[in-house]
Amino acid sequence: MRASAFVYPWDVNGDPAAAERIADLGVAQVTLAAAYHSTRALTPRHPRHRVVTAEHAAVLYPVDERRWQGRELRPYPAGAWAPGDAWGSAAEALRAAGLDVHTWVVLAHNSRLGAEYPDTSVVNAYGDRYPWAPCIARPAVRGYLLDLAAEAAVRPGAAGTELESLGWYGLAHLHAHDKIGGVPLGDAGQYLMSLCFCPSCRAGYAGLGADPDELAAGVRAALGPVWSGEAEGNAGIEALLGPRWTELTLKWRTRTAGSLQEQAVAAVRAAAGPGFRVLMHADPVPYRCGANAGVDVGRILAQVDGLVLPCPGGPAGAAGREAVLAPVAAHAGPDTVVAANFTVVSGMGGSPGTLAADAAHAAELGATELRLYHAGLASRADLAAARAALHTG
Repeated sequence: MRASAFVYPWDVNGDPAAAERIADLGVAQVTLAAAYHSTRALTPRHPRHRVVTAEHAAVLYPVDERRWQGRELRPYPAGAWAPGDAWGSAAEALRAAGLDVHTWVVLAHNSRLGAEYPDTSVVNAYGDRYPWAPCIARPAVRGYLLDLAAEAAVRPGAAGTELESLGWYGLAHLHAHDKIGGVPLGDAGQYLMSLCFCPSCRAGYAGLGADPDELAAGVRAALGPVWSGEAEGNAGIEALLGPRWTELTLKWRTRTAGSLQEQAVAAVRAAAGPGFRVLMHADPVPYRCGANAGVDVGRILAQVDGLVLPCPGGPAGAAGREAVLAPVAAHAGPDTVVAANFTVVSGMGGSPGTLAADAAHAAELGATELRLYHAGLASRADLAAARAALHTG
């Protein structure tokens, strides 16, 4: 299967050996970050540094001022961690090594935006704001995300894009020094804690016939037994919230996220022209939040060229791979890209030693391509294991 490795520009820029080393893995493509959230990243082979701290969400190229001039919500430039046209410089080196380069664009995940413009953020049923999570129902946020998608995706020389966080972010975030694991919330609890009650979402609930205050009170009541330990967050959303509110909130969220996804893909295609491949990082369960946004598979596959799906590795991950790949494969056409995304950094829970077997299983489940997360972060031993798997395959 065709494979692509995720890479940051700072993995390549300043390291003359980086592009050839990535090509030697056996990948045909690199998915290179063009717009990314704040992070602290290891660079274990770079000749000049070992840790890069990206202090805030930023674009890794010079923005088009004609697009953004006078607008309150606009992309933040990167600091010293990715100066100038960092994406363009890295892409040039990677293409010279014979690799196709696609953009990697993180959208609705931006802590600096939420800190500077609190009204853009998700607000939970208790009134707490999530500054890392722009609410995609807010018109100003949607306008910003659509223009960011078009600009960041369509960089000179890019053959395609992969759009991440194209939906609501929720409670789960890995925010700074996270201290939120004291009560196991499970899927249902995470969903309830991720429901937004900003003015735009309250209006959306009202438009579906709900009293937003009554709904918020219902969410808090549903979470009460979870906080007290009398119920498990894995009990199921409907078991906690009830069928009426479950149906209504899911309808609002899938409709709103689906329309944003369609509009973003259309904006990218209009900016790129024919032949530009558009993929989306996604989860086939519609209520999921986060980097892999929940989608209505049939609806989104009518818009994109395919999906990138998070796949657990190793024998214990077999059921998880089936859960994400099978529902997508059932809707896929002959040209649909179904990319199985495997973490190959053992220190981050990945299983590079089982990549060959995991990839074979993914292919049986309908995967057509592989993604390796992440060529810049992985140790030498992890890269060797991934290289062996790809060359064997």
